[in-house]
Amino acid sequence: MDYVSDAELEMMDALEVLDKRLVTIRAGRANPSMVSNIKVDYYGSMTPIKELANISVPEARELIIKPFDKTCIKNMEHAINEANLGINPISNGDMIIMNVPPLTEETRRNCVKESNQMGEDAKVAVRKVRQDANNKIKKDESISEDQQKSLLSEIQDLTDKYTKEVDKRVDEKNKDLMEI
Repeated sequence: MDYVSDAELEMMDALEVLDKRLVTIRAGRANPSMVSNIKVDYYGSMTPIKELANISVPEARELIIKPFDKTCIKNMEHAINEANLGINPISNGDMIIMNVPPLTEETRRNCVKESNQMGEDAKVAVRKVRQDANNKIKKDESISEDQQKSLLSEIQDLTDKYTKEVDKRVDEKNKDLMEI
């Protein structure tokens, strides 16, 4: 059993989750991912907006949502309002236009706190992977003591690498958030 590569895959997954979560934080610019996972009641089933419409960013602060089926515009507007993004959707009957306001200093600081919390969650996930891998290695009686120490050391090196990567990504997001 390859404990190190299994642990690395799980740590990569933790980074992917972090990336997906960081993208949801509004940085003062329009981004399709802000709304792409909002679920809309579409003929009785909750469906993500990205499956019901084209989402585009014609300008840095403008998001346009063009539904494939124009009958669901009202439901999309309602779902966007319910998502509490702090952006009011405007419908012209054919599409929804969202103008993203610039972030205030207070909002920026709150977004930085949120991204830092996401980073901490990712680090906890990475450390949990390390702990699980270490426990598996220690329980495996077919591994000699020297091999065990070597594997535990490799797992710790991986943990350090991915923890630094989490910090790097959170710092990049925070720098992006604090840019005016």
